[in-house]
Amino acid sequence: MVKAIRIHAVGGPEVLKLEEVTVAPPGQGEVQIKHAAIGLNFIDVYYRTGLYPAPLPLIPGMEAAGVVTAVGEGVGSLKRGDRVAYGTGPLGAYSEIRNMPANRVVKLPEAISDETAAAMMLKGMTASYLLHETYKVQPGDTVLFHAAAGGVGLIACQWAKLLGATVIGTVGSPEKAALARAHGCDHTIDYTRENVAERVRALTNGEGVPVVYDSVGAATLEASLASLRPRGLLVSFGNASGPIKNFDLIELSRRGSLYVTRPTLMTYAARDEDLARHAAALMDVVASGRVKIEINQRYALADAAQAHRDLEARRTTGTTLLIP
Repeated sequence: MVKAIRIHAVGGPEVLKLEEVTVAPPGQGEVQIKHAAIGLNFIDVYYRTGLYPAPLPLIPGMEAAGVVTAVGEGVGSLKRGDRVAYGTGPLGAYSEIRNMPANRVVKLPEAISDETAAAMMLKGMTASYLLHETYKVQPGDTVLFHAAAGGVGLIACQWAKLLGATVIGTVGSPEKAALARAHGCDHTIDYTRENVAERVRALTNGEGVPVVYDSVGAATLEASLASLRPRGLLVSFGNASGPIKNFDLIELSRRGSLYVTRPTLMTYAARDEDLARHAAALMDVVASGRVKIEINQRYALADAAQAHRDLEARRTTGTTLLIP
């Protein structure tokens, strides 16, 4: 028996229960992983609340790192003792030990620690597809990134800067503004005290930006649309403030023939070769020191409920880990 966090009914953080579960030997094409660290992400909240439906009971979590302790039949790419990480699921990371499809797991280089890997896989590969594929950031672009001091934000802002962009980031406090500026943001906008779209227009000589990366959702929709230049792209890749509902598409034409997309990492890394490409790009920029991974909070796995409360209350910055 191993300890894991399970959900038997959707709801608030209190539905996260520490329980003992049985983990079977790895099946065909699977490896068994003993976790060293588990990444906390807002998508975990979406599954906990039922915004993203999933069969119950479930063990949440999409991202973790650890060591391979057993290998199922048909697995030739990994062996016992390999240090590995993953960031695209399937669900089940909130556990001391779990089985994973071997083709969804990547081997870690010596230069990247278990904690760094658990902190970066989902968030970093998200940054990779956002910046390289959803909208291909070019030198000279100015981009707006909401929640710039969050887990994805700190990675993406550094990476966008490496690509030659001018980065504008929104934050909720002076402390978060300082953190964002230390991680690639050229300009920060405190949305609690400033009008985001007006500042963006001022910073771009009235033109607006070609792309807005928005993981906040309902609360930032208006500011995002108002910050775009004609034919600009709103990349809505999360909804931390709640989902966008009843959106009138005619608004896109009124504001200059805008585009909107709602991408996910699971789509962009669905093929094994895509997963390998994004993971390799991420490991390269992190191992080289060009992108730093900020682990600013650690909780015991048993304290997952408190970690969720702090995440939803925006009391966290950078990455949060659960330690089994």
